[in-house]
Amino acid sequence: MKTQVFIVTGFLGTGKTTLVKRILQFSGDLSKTIVLVNEFGKAGIDSALIKHTAAADIVELSSGCICCSLKMDMIQTLQMLRHEYAPERVVIEATGVADPSGIIEAMEDRTLSPHFSVNKTITVVDGEFWEAREAFGSVFTSQLTRADILLLNKIDILDPSELSTVLEEIAGQAPKARIIPTLYCNIDPDIFWADIKGTNRETHAYFTPYDPQKEGTIFDKGTMAAKEAGFVSFSFQTTTILDEAMFIEFLDTVPLKLFRIKGTVRFSHKTLMLNFVGGKRQWLDWPDAGYTHLVFIGWNVVEEKTIQKLNACLVVI
Repeated sequence: MKTQVFIVTGFLGTGKTTLVKRILQFSGDLSKTIVLVNEFGKAGIDSALIKHTAAADIVELSSGCICCSLKMDMIQTLQMLRHEYAPERVVIEATGVADPSGIIEAMEDRTLSPHFSVNKTITVVDGEFWEAREAFGSVFTSQLTRADILLLNKIDILDPSELSTVLEEIAGQAPKARIIPTLYCNIDPDIFWADIKGTNRETHAYFTPYDPQKEGTIFDKGTMAAKEAGFVSFSFQTTTILDEAMFIEFLDTVPLKLFRIKGTVRFSHKTLMLNFVGGKRQWLDWPDAGYTHLVFIGWNVVEEKTIQKLNACLVVI
């Protein structure tokens, strides 16, 4: 089985290290996980911050960029890691000036490709600097277009009236990405780790409830910060069957501000597990439990309007 590679990218100061720290703190067994930190400069600040809380091994590449001058170092380091540690997962936190295209191309090297596979690229974008994005050049553009998951971070800085426009602009420039508004890069770990190319129930059946307002899920901020920032979480449960066509239409019209939906959905002839992240959805076959149970997470979303639309999908006999 190939080692799964997760590339964390984003411009300087967006919150990449916060994201990696969060994932390392709230994930389960990390004994087979390696974190590769690329520092552009001599002082390994980011890797020191991660080491302070990490349960995984940290490897540091400094004084260069792994998409250019350090590409061969990265290839050689990954070869060494494979032989010495046999990791199941490698997280690469790239320097803010790194073009993820170069990292992905390096992973296609003939010595690496038989043993490593890029699972996804996670890009962190600072909401405060979105309007100035044209000044960041082609590297920033590549970070957007290469993203499988894109975190619009620091959204508490944005005017709430601007969020929908910003999300739509990002979706236009990052068409394949699952787009998630975040505060302190707060996402549930299964979004980070799960295989976006096809989740299977045997290896990724951990659809546990998740709430960004829950105490302890935001570093040093607690519940009130999430509520003040506008995060909402609510659920929908019914034993009534849902009309499949109407529910699909509902998903097609979900605003980007409602970025997370997950749980079981009961249709007339089947029950499925829905995993909806940032406008993209995945379905898994699931045993019929006799009810629909969905959890929603969004930012400044009106719960009543969403529930009303869901009620319109119920099959009335």
